[in-house]
Amino acid sequence: MDVATALRTRGSTRAFLSRPVDPAAIAALLELARYAPSGSNIQPWRVHVVTGAVRDEICATVRARAARADAPPLWPYAYYPPTWREPYLSRRRACGWGLYGLLGIGRGDRDAAKAQELRNFDFFGAPVGLFFFIDDDLGPGSWLDYGMFLQSVMLAAVAAGFATCPQAAWAPYHAEIRARLGVPASQVLMCGMALGYADPEAPVNRFRPERLPVPDFATWHGAPA
Repeated sequence: MDVATALRTRGSTRAFLSRPVDPAAIAALLELARYAPSGSNIQPWRVHVVTGAVRDEICATVRARAARADAPPLWPYAYYPPTWREPYLSRRRACGWGLYGLLGIGRGDRDAAKAQELRNFDFFGAPVGLFFFIDDDLGPGSWLDYGMFLQSVMLAAVAAGFATCPQAAWAPYHAEIRARLGVPASQVLMCGMALGYADPEAPVNRFRPERLPVPDFATWHGAPA
């Protein structure tokens, strides 16, 4: 698969088959992703791969915590702004209601919305979960570098016939995940990621939010070549 096709076909998959993934295939994805660039080549990524019983234990623990009304999420970093403004507010709403509409979740149906949210904590049925940590003394530049690494993992996965879903939703439950995996408190859980084979029959996997056309975000300066 060429890079252009991988970029166009990558999406956030939210329904996976239970089909297992060969550990050698996971290692091959990380082998490719390690070539992602980073400032001064410091390579700030730390990856934990969870499968089998460990995956299931983490899912059960976090799902139970996330389902409790008296246990609000505890984000280790500010992923979203404290208040939304345009044009980001409209884009966010369009994405959320587009997904919920495809799933048949109506506005105000909080129970159905909560049930869909909790599916994050089963990796949407994927047999493999990845957790990405970064040392807490590294700055914004290293977080930018990490984004390139995450994209590399996802593109390598698409090219190999797998599907992924990057999931910031795991980050507020960093304490539970660190405790199970033995990760020190000096490492920040950036996000999780579901990895496996997409369920081709699941309607949710047809969801593709609109992307802005280039003229909406690119400004050209100087004479064209």
